[in-house]
Amino acid sequence: MVLSKTASESDVSVHSTFASRYVRASLPRFKMPENSIPKEAAFQIINDELMLDGNPRLNLASFVTTWMEPECDKLIMASINKNYVDMDEYPNRCVNMIAHLFNAPLGDSETAVGVGTVGSSEAIMLAGLAFKRKWQNKRKAEGKPYDKPNIVTGANVQVCWEKFARYFEVELKEVKLSDGYYVMDPEKAVQMVDENTICVAAILGSTLNGEFEDVKLLNDLLVEKNKSTGYWDTPIHVDAASGGFIAPFIYPELEWDFRLPLVKSINVSGHKYGLVYAGIGWVIWRNKEDLPEELIFHINYLGADQPTFTLNFSKGSSQVIAQYYQLIRLGYEGYKNVMENCRDNMLVLKQGLEKTGKFNIVSKDKGVPLVAFSLKDNSLHNEFEVSDMLRRFGWIVPAYTMPPDAQHVTVLRVVIREDFSRTLAERLVIDIGKVLHELETLPSRISAKIVLANEEKDAVAAGKEKKDVQNETREIITAWRKLVVQRKKLNGVC
Repeated sequence: MVLSKTASESDVSVHSTFASRYVRASLPRFKMPENSIPKEAAFQIINDELMLDGNPRLNLASFVTTWMEPECDKLIMASINKNYVDMDEYPNRCVNMIAHLFNAPLGDSETAVGVGTVGSSEAIMLAGLAFKRKWQNKRKAEGKPYDKPNIVTGANVQVCWEKFARYFEVELKEVKLSDGYYVMDPEKAVQMVDENTICVAAILGSTLNGEFEDVKLLNDLLVEKNKSTGYWDTPIHVDAASGGFIAPFIYPELEWDFRLPLVKSINVSGHKYGLVYAGIGWVIWRNKEDLPEELIFHINYLGADQPTFTLNFSKGSSQVIAQYYQLIRLGYEGYKNVMENCRDNMLVLKQGLEKTGKFNIVSKDKGVPLVAFSLKDNSLHNEFEVSDMLRRFGWIVPAYTMPPDAQHVTVLRVVIREDFSRTLAERLVIDIGKVLHELETLPSRISAKIVLANEEKDAVAAGKEKKDVQNETREIITAWRKLVVQRKKLNGVC
C-alpha cells in the first residue's frame, strides 16, 4: 500500500501529459515560470501550439528552402552544437566554390575572398561597408569631403538595402519604377550617379516579379560615365540573393557576374536557391583590393589566428555544413536539374493561370522561377480577397502593391521552390479557379460601400458624428463580410 502511494505521488513520468495539470495552464508569454515542468509536458505543449503554424511547403510567399534530403538533416543535427567561428575549412571551401561559380578571376588553387553570413541581409551590410570605406579612403586621399555617400538602386530593392542606408548613414537614391517596367532602368540609374556614389546596386532576381536586371548594360553605361569624368570609378554590387544559384545553371550565357569589370562584390542566399534551410548567405569580393584590410579583424584566442569580417561572432555551423553537402552532393549537374524543374513547373502554373482568362502575368519567363500576376478586372473583387480565400485551401499566396511609381498595381506572387511539384502547380490552378468562381457569386466591395453609405446617412439624420476614415474602412469590411455570410446562407453553403 505504501509503495503504491509513493509511486502515484512522486513518479509523474508515468502519467499522461494530457492527464496532468500542465495542460490546464496557459503557456507563459511574458515571465519565466517559477517552477520546472517535466520535459515530456514541455515538448507536448509546445509541439501542439506549433501545429497552428501554416505548412511551410505550402507557403508560396517565401523563397526560403523548406525541404532537404534526410542525409543532410542528419548532418545538420550532428553539427548543431558546433560554433561557426570554430570552423576554418568548410566556410572557405564554400566561398571558393561559389566564387568560381560567379567567374571570379582566380587561379585553380587561389583562395577566394568572401565570408559566410546569416543571410543576404548581413552580406549586403558587409558589402556596403566595404564600398563606403573604400570610397572614404579615396576621398580623404584626394582631400575631398567624405561625409555624404550615396548608393543608387531601384525602388524594387529588398528592405535590407534601406536598413543599410539608415544604419550606416548612406543616402539611398532610388530609381522609380513605371507601369509595365518593374525593375531598375540602367540608363536612369547611371544618370543619378555622382561623385559621392559608393556603388550602384543591381538586382539579379527582383523580389517583386523575379526579373533579372540588365547588369551588362549597367556596366557598359557606367564604364562610359566613369571615362567621361576622367577620375570616377563607380563600381557595381550585384544583389543575387535569389538569382545567384539560378543564372549560372540555366542561363550560363548571361553576363551579370565577375565577367563584368565593374562588378566588385556579389551576395547570394544559400537558404534560397542554394537549397539550404534558413540561416545562410554568402558575399564574395572580386579580389583582395575590394575589401579594405582595416575592416578585417584578426583573433587568436580560439587557438589559431583567424581573420573575421562579420556583424556578429558566434552562430551555428550546421547551415554551412548543409551548404557544403549540397554543393558536393548535387554538383553542377544536380543544381541544373533542380533549376530546370523549377522553371518548367513555373511555366505550367503560368499557362494554367493564363487559361482562366482572368489574370495578367507580370513576371518574366527568364528570371527567378515565380509567377507574379494580377486580376484583369479588380473593380468588384481584388487580389487581396483572392489571397485571403486561398488560405482556406492551405495555400499562402501573398498580395501586395508595387513600389513608387507603380503603386497602383497590385499583384499576387507564387514562388516555385525545389519541392513544388507539377502536381501541386496543377492543384493550385484548380483551387484558384474555385476561389474565382466563389468570388463571382459574392457581393462586391462596392455593395458593402453602398450599405455603409446608407447607414451613415441614417446616423447623420439622427445627429451622430461622421465616422473617421479608419473606422469607415473597418466598417466597410465588416459590412462586406455580413453580406458574404448572408449570401452563403441563401446559397446553402452554411
